[in-house]
Amino acid sequence: MTPPQIISFGEVLWDIFPDSEKFGGAPANFACHAAILGAEVSVVTAIGNDQRGQLAINTLAGYGVDTELIQISSNSPTGVVQIELDNCGKPNFAIEPHSAWDSVVWNSNLAERIPKADAVYFGTLSQRREPARSTIHEALDTAARSNVTRIVDINLRAPFFSKDTVIHSIMASNLVKLSDEELPYVCKALNIPLGQSAEASLQYIKSIADLEGIVMTCGENGAILVNSNGTLNQTAFLTEIKDTVGAGDSFAAAFLLGWLQGKPDDQILRQACRIASKTCTHWGAVPALLR
Repeated sequence: MTPPQIISFGEVLWDIFPDSEKFGGAPANFACHAAILGAEVSVVTAIGNDQRGQLAINTLAGYGVDTELIQISSNSPTGVVQIELDNCGKPNFAIEPHSAWDSVVWNSNLAERIPKADAVYFGTLSQRREPARSTIHEALDTAARSNVTRIVDINLRAPFFSKDTVIHSIMASNLVKLSDEELPYVCKALNIPLGQSAEASLQYIKSIADLEGIVMTCGENGAILVNSNGTLNQTAFLTEIKDTVGAGDSFAAAFLLGWLQGKPDDQILRQACRIASKTCTHWGAVPALLR
């Protein structure tokens, strides 16, 4: 079977924990996990002309991710996020407001590569500033014209999101991935009445946006998938949690690969939950590179 060809748009950065720095950024984490699972993945982002930027390229390449589409910013540093973990391993984020990944621009390489891909992955955080926002919009338009799958990962990181960004991202996608914590905001943005069941809300979102599928992670309660086959629930896998950073990104990678490979819904959701639980067993969003 030919490996799925995926292009991941968005932030590549370093998560600064109290005692260490870890490679991160949802699109970067997603790309690494997708590559580990067998996809051919390219990352579209911008990094600073600095040590962290070069280390980010080396790290992505170490996981087998194509870095040819990464741009270098001479005006902004590679992004960083300050992270504190609560007693349950849940992260609190403080994202730097000006980072290189905000400056990625559209170019002929993207125009050529996107129509050949099987899927484009992107998030809401990566659209917080121009020109990155317009670049992602152009990528989605190009993908749509070529019937390339578009999957959005709703990442609501205050204050870097807006109602318009959430609505546009959902309406421009075939697939939506979000968390149960993000569902109320998404419903509000789309003027969906609150107070109904999560399954009903997801069905409503799918109908409004004419989605092929919408999948919601629910932490220790597993995940829910809504598509043309109906609603499917998957319980979480019990595991010893070290931290949950990157669990949603690994879930998205496993889910998209299963979807592109045409696997049965229950297999897709079970594998995505299994991979997410495994991510929680190590520090940082991706497993350590074997040296």
